[in-house]
Amino acid sequence: MRILIQTGGPFRAPATRGTTRWWVIALASLWVANSASAQTSQIRCSVTENGSPASGTFVVEQNGREVAAGSCSGTHSVPAGKYQVTVRVDGVLDNPAKTQRIEVPAGKTVPVTVDFKTGVLEVRIESQEQRGTAIVTVNQLGKRIGTLVSGVGTHLSAGRYEVVVRLGGKERRYSVDLKPGQRRLVRAEL
Repeated sequence: MRILIQTGGPFRAPATRGTTRWWVIALASLWVANSASAQTSQIRCSVTENGSPASGTFVVEQNGREVAAGSCSGTHSVPAGKYQVTVRVDGVLDNPAKTQRIEVPAGKTVPVTVDFKTGVLEVRIESQEQRGTAIVTVNQLGKRIGTLVSGVGTHLSAGRYEVVVRLGGKERRYSVDLKPGQRRLVRAEL
């Protein structure tokens, strides 16, 4: 059996001025990089509906990858960088979204404030002949947005809609322009 025995100290290359300078620069660079990443960067998300406070949600993406998401209330931590923030308002039938591009510097808080222009649409079905449940659908640009209940107001983004009411084989269509802050009533007579 052979036993290796080390004699003398470990091998060290003599330090030169260039090598020392390189190590100092490398360590300083690491310290600066760690200091910047240790600082908290944040976004402050807020949503309004026709200028009044509302609830909503947000998604923060960087290069197509989700970095943060949550409720639009208060501040949310994100690493410093450039982002795409998509904000949605709660309780609006057509589920509108607005997107902003932002840059969040290290250690700073960047506000993301979005206002959604909405109105309220209510459809009341009046029928003396028919009994039963009517179907009320809302379309925009040929696409179905959702279904309404007679007599219940529904929030929608401001814009032009087609309201289709069906009851007992009968159908009525209405074109509706909904303005921001407007409450619009459609009386469907079948």
